[in-house]
Amino acid sequence: MARNMHGSGRTRTDEGFPAMSYPQKRNRKVVPAEFLGRCARYTAVLPREGALTHMQLTSRALRIVLLLLGLGLAFTTGAASGAQAQDALKPLIDGLGATAFPQKVEAVKQLAATGDPKVPEILEKLSAGELFAPKTGGAVYLVEGDVVSDPVTGAPVEGVPAASLQKIRLNNMLRGAIGDAMSQLTLLSPDRNARLSAAQALLASGDTANLALLDGALSKEGDAEVKAAMESARAVLILKTDASAEDKKAAIENVAARGDRGALNILTAALSTAPPDLVPVIQSRIDGITSSLAVWDVVQNVWYGLSLGSVLLLAAIGLAITFGVMGVINMAHGEMVMLGAYTTYVVQQTVASFAPGLSTFSLAFAVPIAFLFTGLVGVAIERGIIRFLYGRPLETLLATWGLSLILQQTIRTIFGPTNRQVDNPSWMSGTFDFGGLAITWNRMWIIVFSLAVFLALLTLLKRSRLGLQMRAVTQNRRMASSMGIRTPMVDAMTFGLGSGIAGIAGVALSQIDNVSPNLGQNYIIDSFMVVVFGGVGNLWGTFVGAMTLGIANKFLEPYAGAVLGKILILVLIILFIQRRPRGLFALKGRSIE
Repeated sequence: MARNMHGSGRTRTDEGFPAMSYPQKRNRKVVPAEFLGRCARYTAVLPREGALTHMQLTSRALRIVLLLLGLGLAFTTGAASGAQAQDALKPLIDGLGATAFPQKVEAVKQLAATGDPKVPEILEKLSAGELFAPKTGGAVYLVEGDVVSDPVTGAPVEGVPAASLQKIRLNNMLRGAIGDAMSQLTLLSPDRNARLSAAQALLASGDTANLALLDGALSKEGDAEVKAAMESARAVLILKTDASAEDKKAAIENVAARGDRGALNILTAALSTAPPDLVPVIQSRIDGITSSLAVWDVVQNVWYGLSLGSVLLLAAIGLAITFGVMGVINMAHGEMVMLGAYTTYVVQQTVASFAPGLSTFSLAFAVPIAFLFTGLVGVAIERGIIRFLYGRPLETLLATWGLSLILQQTIRTIFGPTNRQVDNPSWMSGTFDFGGLAITWNRMWIIVFSLAVFLALLTLLKRSRLGLQMRAVTQNRRMASSMGIRTPMVDAMTFGLGSGIAGIAGVALSQIDNVSPNLGQNYIIDSFMVVVFGGVGNLWGTFVGAMTLGIANKFLEPYAGAVLGKILILVLIILFIQRRPRGLFALKGRSIE
């Protein structure tokens, strides 16, 4: 190509084209006709930038056609394979309509062996009684009302009246086979909880037919907890097979590592059929588990005793204050506990209605509200009834007992006689394992809460002005009055404080007991036993007494039962009071003078 730059214009020579003269920029208005024609021929020969050639267009068209053919082939193949799978399931499903139960069980096992994702749904319909078959056996149908449909596709079936079919009957053997099949199918479920449940079900059933499937699932399992459950199930199945001695020894160690009663039962059952060389191994593991369980039984009784003791502490600590400072036998103390529980119910319902997003914190809101409400009720009782009966214990007992009946009937009138449900917050729900114990979170938090209330009350009595005055009145009422302490005010505040703590106890008890008008009656006698046993008016005595009675009660229950155990505790306390009338921690007070 040759280019010529001169003053009059430019000359361009291209291969196959004569030289053309382009006018300068200032002469744009002058466009010769010959120039336009040659430009048209030039642009017709050369392709535009970005334009596709004929070969490129052909190649793209072929690729699109091949892609469409591939998609069509895949769709056709998938539909054909799906139809083949359905066709393969149909005779197995029809086997469920056999007249003999062993044939039905065999059909269930064959369905489970296919691993088809539709099988669990079919077995669930079988368990629910939705599968029907002719009385003489044959094809199985899904019947919903008068509609007869195919159990696999769900398509309606014409020409088969529902009246000509009967429900497929089940027995315990068939139900067990269905349960095993469901466990087998859920071992490979994408849901982690489903796999865990399936492994636990296999552990309980002990069906060796699932060993191969369990091995396959175990090789693919990545979750540590599920894998441990599968390994335990596999060990149980190995002990029931003719595996080698080495495999059985490994299985024995796996089962023994669990250390629970289930492992003890498994090894005990395996001991009767074990070969002679494995008997000493199994027996030693049984002895080890038995010793471990005996230790954990003691720990469990202590834990349950501490749990019961914390409840008794909450219920009795307020009574210890009023009884110790004022010498008043308050039979309505249990109703203060009941009022605290109903306050929790009202607060929870109010929060759920007006601020549902704060429902998790409704229990935290209920604690101060219950304390203030029951405390005010206690002050009103002291100012309106108790202060007129000082020095007359029998009249005080009868008056407070009558007041307890009035409060119970008032609650029945307002809320009804039935129990009211108080929901546990999420952080108080569930359990966690500690060694051989399954500890519930609500009991755990109640123990922590009772200790916190005890320490707070102890600090109040030791560090505050009100606590100093209460201790002075407890030790010598006349001397405290002569020193300028207003004993009537101290009496009212003491009764209000004891009632408020009882209300807090009701908040805690609403999480583990029925909220009913009779809630307080279940704890009033035990509360008096704790106060008398520990020492009247002494908080540390109340603490030790509550925990001692709780633990003793739980150790007696396995041998004497719950009712007889409480009777024995009462007899022991009576005998103890004969030797130490002032309880474990004797305290000088007005009631003793």
